[in-house]
Amino acid sequence: MANDVTHLYEEFGDDRLPPGQRETQRFPVLSKSGTPAWDPETWSFEAWGAVDTELDLSFDEFRDLPSETQVQDFHCVTGWSKFDCEFEGVTFPALAEAVGVDDDAVHVMFHAMDGYTTNLPLDQCMRDEVMFVWGYDGEDLPADHGGPLRVVTPHKYAYKGAKWVSGVEFLTEPERGYWEKRGYSNTANPWNEERYS
Repeated sequence: MANDVTHLYEEFGDDRLPPGQRETQRFPVLSKSGTPAWDPETWSFEAWGAVDTELDLSFDEFRDLPSETQVQDFHCVTGWSKFDCEFEGVTFPALAEAVGVDDDAVHVMFHAMDGYTTNLPLDQCMRDEVMFVWGYDGEDLPADHGGPLRVVTPHKYAYKGAKWVSGVEFLTEPERGYWEKRGYSNTANPWNEERYS
């Protein structure tokens, strides 16, 4: 049974559709470059930095972590939103529990197979709606949407959710990721229209 978290907008605004967004039934594909190739035999997910236990997991090992299915909304900074996306994967708090986050960790950098990075404060990640997902609408997450594994951040614009994620780094000081260094908002709250800095 999927956990419906589409009500989370109530924390941030009055309307489910953030200002300046239009609802779409499609799921457009956007990325900074092409879709990277991956090999299930050699793919790995790493977690490192300010943690008790660093991880280096195969795809099957990652999928063995405690997982759940959620129904979420998805908001792109370019102005479209897709409602009721069903994602399956591991919540960020579950991963954080697996590594044991140090008390001095304050920030997170997500790393992707294509070199993409994006950042969030740790406290913005430590909510169950932030997920590492391998499933979309009952199927494997398509490669062009970030498969085998991507991050979803339904309380932020979607550039905060790295496609083709390959690792997460726990930091003791804030750093900025790929788009954040290029003028995109560091906070990315859709209900405040925080698109650019």
